[in-house]
Amino acid sequence: MNSDLRSTILNTIDSAAGELIDLAKRIHAKPEVAFQEVQASEWLTESLERHRFQVQRGVADLPTAFRAEVAGNGGGPVVAFLAEYDALPEIGHACGHNLICTAALGAGIGLASAMKHLSGKALVLGTPAEEGGGGKVIMLEKGAFRGVDVAMMFHPAGYTLTTRPSLTSNRLKMKFLGKAAHAAAAPDEGINALDAMIQTFVSIGLLRQQLRPDARVHGIITYGGAAPNIIPDRSEAIFSIRAVDRPYADEVLKKVIACAEAGAGATGAKLEVETKRGYEAIKPNTPLADAFARNLEELNWPVDQAPARTKMGSTDMGDVSQAMPAIHPYLAIGRDIPGHSIEFREAALSQQGFKAMLTAAKAMALTALDVLTSPVFLEEVRGDFKAQAPKRTPEVRRFS
Repeated sequence: MNSDLRSTILNTIDSAAGELIDLAKRIHAKPEVAFQEVQASEWLTESLERHRFQVQRGVADLPTAFRAEVAGNGGGPVVAFLAEYDALPEIGHACGHNLICTAALGAGIGLASAMKHLSGKALVLGTPAEEGGGGKVIMLEKGAFRGVDVAMMFHPAGYTLTTRPSLTSNRLKMKFLGKAAHAAAAPDEGINALDAMIQTFVSIGLLRQQLRPDARVHGIITYGGAAPNIIPDRSEAIFSIRAVDRPYADEVLKKVIACAEAGAGATGAKLEVETKRGYEAIKPNTPLADAFARNLEELNWPVDQAPARTKMGSTDMGDVSQAMPAIHPYLAIGRDIPGHSIEFREAALSQQGFKAMLTAAKAMALTALDVLTSPVFLEEVRGDFKAQAPKRTPEVRRFS
């Protein structure tokens, strides 16, 4: 019976391959940034409805979020495939979210074809604004994940790994307020807010040599003045501060704020700082990841050896993994291509990219079938999740 269901799932995804690739191309050609993914959300939900999913749009008070489900026979586990579809500003789908969302769609379509023989539910959750907006965090807080037993998604990359750690993060906004003056006639009458910001950046640069290797501090100046002949009376910047664990990320945050306070003290500018929790680190689930690896092997897709020094970013899937068993594997859409680059954007529109997307859809659907058909396996998944202590989730903090 199980082998018949696996064949049904694989054949269904193969039959939908043309539709999935076409949609991946269309979303790639029309990049939409965080919380503005109107067209992508519409295309995805229309496809889900054609495949007989019950679709609810605008969940968690997010216009571009959605929840689509197909129920089986009676109660049972609920498995959710997560779709990301926001693009990066200016550079478009250089993180391959056009492949992430279509893989989730494909996995949902595949699993739905077998649900009449199964107990439980197959969900596809549309999760906007991963690139900085934290759509999954908002959806978690507003109950959109309530009742989900297992969540999964895939991410395109330059390698294939079934597990990879991620960094926990804090977001920081800072503003310096000074006093405007004529930059040539009366510079001594001004207080230079841009000087305070530049000094802060220099201090952070010096701070880095005293930070742990896993720490990351990176930011941009979003406002530095109105004209070169006016002493800037305001400067603003945004930073992301990351580390492998929450306590150290919070410690680094305090050090960065101290750098800003030093810049304010040196120039006489007033400092305003606002911090907000970013994303939590991924909590791995070994049984789920191992099952995904076995299904990849069945699909003749090799898994790479984990590098000695793993490159890590941050994702709101980390928050999901802290709340429920989850996986966030990576499949190669090319080699030696950095994320958030033009090269990666082009790879997300390549035949290798589409092949990875379809393979990920199949492996996720088969892993979901394992969850729905094996109570013993589901208990292993839950046991692994419970065995790991949850990460602390701090409140939003504000400084002034």
